[in-house]
Amino acid sequence: MAQIPNLDNAPVNLTSIREQSQKELINILKNVRGKKCLVIDPKLGDSLSLTIQTSILKEQGVELRHLSAEPIQSDCNKVIFLVRSQLNLMRFICSNVHDDISKGLQREYHVYFVPRRTVACEKVLEDEKLHHMITIGEYPLYMVAMDEDVLSFELDLSYKECQVDGDASSLWHIAKAIHKLEFSFGVIPHVRAKGKASVRIADILNRMEAEEPINSSDMAVPEINTVILLDREVDMVTPLCSQLTYEGLIDEFLHINNGSVEIDASVLGLQQEGKKTKVPLNSSDKLFKEIRDLNFEVVVQILRQKATSMKQDYTDMTTTTQSVSELKDFVKKLNSLPEMTRHINLAQHLSTFTSKPSFLGQLDMEHTIIESQSYDICFEYIEELIHKQEPLTTVLRLLVLFSITNAGLPKKHFDYFRRELLHSYGFEHIATLNNLEKAGLFKKQESKSNWLTIKRTLQLVVEDTDTANPNDIAYVFSGYAPLSIRLIQHAIRSGWRPVEEVLKLLPGPHLETRRGGFSNSPSFDTFYGVSNSIDKVPDGRRSLVLVVFVGGVTFAEISALRFLSAQAFSVVSSWQLLTEQNLKGPKKTWHMI
Repeated sequence: MAQIPNLDNAPVNLTSIREQSQKELINILKNVRGKKCLVIDPKLGDSLSLTIQTSILKEQGVELRHLSAEPIQSDCNKVIFLVRSQLNLMRFICSNVHDDISKGLQREYHVYFVPRRTVACEKVLEDEKLHHMITIGEYPLYMVAMDEDVLSFELDLSYKECQVDGDASSLWHIAKAIHKLEFSFGVIPHVRAKGKASVRIADILNRMEAEEPINSSDMAVPEINTVILLDREVDMVTPLCSQLTYEGLIDEFLHINNGSVEIDASVLGLQQEGKKTKVPLNSSDKLFKEIRDLNFEVVVQILRQKATSMKQDYTDMTTTTQSVSELKDFVKKLNSLPEMTRHINLAQHLSTFTSKPSFLGQLDMEHTIIESQSYDICFEYIEELIHKQEPLTTVLRLLVLFSITNAGLPKKHFDYFRRELLHSYGFEHIATLNNLEKAGLFKKQESKSNWLTIKRTLQLVVEDTDTANPNDIAYVFSGYAPLSIRLIQHAIRSGWRPVEEVLKLLPGPHLETRRGGFSNSPSFDTFYGVSNSIDKVPDGRRSLVLVVFVGGVTFAEISALRFLSAQAFSVVSSWQLLTEQNLKGPKKTWHMI
């Protein structure tokens, strides 16, 4: 099972982007001659596993270690730290160096920041009086190819930093990543942005183009025609709903981390009691590519059909005389048996969660809240969950969804829920509730909700959704069409002018503009004569759209984008992971807030 995804079928040459990242890292290692110890920030290690194989690193005479507060266990006298620009990681580095000094070890130290150094991190090294002992550099890894149509900026905490801490540094990072893409594929001529952060990114991108112009003489037609920037804040309803695609459900219950899931070996039928095994989930697995974006109900049926078909083929082989050609075809089918066995076992494991009354009740309540059918029923259901002390994550997801669709809760109910949560789950969660309020996710009602208007105008609830033969993106949530993807659908098919009134009801300004030169003072809420739809580019190719979610995206939304792409156009979905370590997806926002 290949850990690094195959990018041969990517809509643009993502392989060249990955190869450039590999080359830059190898050059760093070559600059430090001889045997060396590469100490990697553990979170960064997961990202690198999608960029470069461990065997290639070892060919450079490298010993691999994970950064921690514990001393470095290595005989190498040259140490390279590869870390993100975070203060807690600087303290680990200082601890390691001080430990070496106390033991009388003389080593050569190098610190490479990913993707760039910061003054705050260097100040920690100076305060510890270690700055003169360390060579500092940068490894500009601004994005990682998670799959052939998915890029990640690897900004786990960007939503929290922007919404709670007021730290907008991640916006520069996103703009820089897009600008790097433009050096490979040409200046993206059309920009559509919705949300305060997205509009700022569009502005930063223009400034970067003015300061560091891209020579487009070799590129008559840009490979990417349009970039759509969308703040997560614009649609926080979608990530709070339970994903019902196969890949989405794996993430819901097993938590996908950097394109793979770690589960007990026994789940896959392996005789390794108590051991964990890592299962890569990308398009290199042909069966997974076929079923990842389907509604889970359909996946179970498909796997059952495939298993029955293979069983019948086996029966035919053992009871009749087959030609050499038929035997060869049967052997080809047998080659897919490990993949099929793996996904049958995974689907069976997921079924133990999806069949629980608690999960089915949660789904019903999510749809009731989205449809705004009964405030009292929703209130009482959440109240009951708190009194039963159901998992806090489950309670907060429904409570925040309830708050968002009602533009907050009346003061009496807000205070009541806040008090009951702290009494039931402990006062240590007061910081979480404060930060949820600061981010606008759980708040007091100050104005009338616009949710009914938004839901009706954008047709977010689709009755009688056919999950087996879907004709609308609503199949990914069995009846709810993701608000974010509806906006993207309008942006691509007819532009945002027809839904401008709805856009004004959603958080933040919107921008629709052409690029080609730097403008100092555009009005962010003005349209600049952009064509109503994204049509074919001049040389006859279908236009390619880069969709950037600023603050995280769910796997169900990516599935909906792939559905749209298969219907009418090509879409590259560029996304960033939001939460920490194995908690992937913006639906887990409160874990990191």
